[in-house]
Amino acid sequence: MKSNRIYFLDALRAFAILMMLQGHFISGLLDATPAIQESNLYYWWDYCRGFTAPVFFTITGWVFTYLLLKGEQKEAPNPRIRKGIRRSVELLLWGYVLRLNLPMLFHGKINGSFWQPDVLQIIGLGILFVLGIYRIFKSRSIRAFAFLCLALFIFFTEPLYSGADLSFLPKGIAGYMVKGNGGVFYLFPWLGYVAIGAFLGHLFLELEKKHYNFWGGIFLVFGYLLVNYSSSWWMYFHQFFPGDLMKDVAYNNFLFIRLGNVFVLLALFMWLEPLLKNRLWQQIGSNTLSIYILHYFVLYGSLSGLGLYKFLKKSLAPTEAIGGAILFMFVITLLVLTYRKIRSRLDVQGSIFSRG
Repeated sequence: MKSNRIYFLDALRAFAILMMLQGHFISGLLDATPAIQESNLYYWWDYCRGFTAPVFFTITGWVFTYLLLKGEQKEAPNPRIRKGIRRSVELLLWGYVLRLNLPMLFHGKINGSFWQPDVLQIIGLGILFVLGIYRIFKSRSIRAFAFLCLALFIFFTEPLYSGADLSFLPKGIAGYMVKGNGGVFYLFPWLGYVAIGAFLGHLFLELEKKHYNFWGGIFLVFGYLLVNYSSSWWMYFHQFFPGDLMKDVAYNNFLFIRLGNVFVLLALFMWLEPLLKNRLWQQIGSNTLSIYILHYFVLYGSLSGLGLYKFLKKSLAPTEAIGGAILFMFVITLLVLTYRKIRSRLDVQGSIFSRG
């Protein structure tokens, strides 16, 4: 039977979660002196760290849309709709749990970071966004076009809303909207990457694997052009548009440059797919939520406030930080995969006993 798995997306998701683990560890625990920050190695690490979130959001849109479309049945509700809603609620709840500090709560206070949305919550809302567009537009081609237009609109209008003052809204709502209201992750502009992923999910629904080499080349070319030339494009188009919006986009062109980074990675992982069908990549890629949750408890001390960050914040030398990051990735991943393996065996044994 032909497998519906997209192995390069599993591997890319696994790669992204591993980069997130080392990125959080090093950024939180490395004593980044001015000399270190000025080094080429640190600059390259910091640049590569920046494409982790765009990869996650794009892959979220792509994978969920792919499964959503594959779940369509004639004259029957799509089971993926209910699963998507349940997953969104789960991500929203985990986002709040990971930010909660119980010692402060017992003293009648809520820590300020509790109101700052976590990446999990934005991903959860991104899934609801995809579901909303899915229900509004019945035609696949129109729906794909809508996702692309929404993504471009979100990206091109970023200078208009990035610093918006939403203090008139409750803190717990304002933080979800844009950058100027706290937190690292927010709906706009990150929702644009989810929309791009959803567009790709429609575009490549019927993509045959023998065409991966061709589409990998297309992604590589688009990615290279976005990274190296998109700022010049927007400055050129500035002369044809009133106001300074296109110039502002060109001067702070991180969204399109990061999208170019995502496309380059997609190309590389497409080409490498024959080497990425190892079960380990699939296991890591399908357990990113568990890995993320465990790393948050260990590194930041969710609920207890007692994590590595509390005791080792900005204190490690470069060699210690690099070695620690490698060990951190290995231990967190090993614990999650071992737990999943044991749980799977218990579930199988339980089903055998229940039938007996």
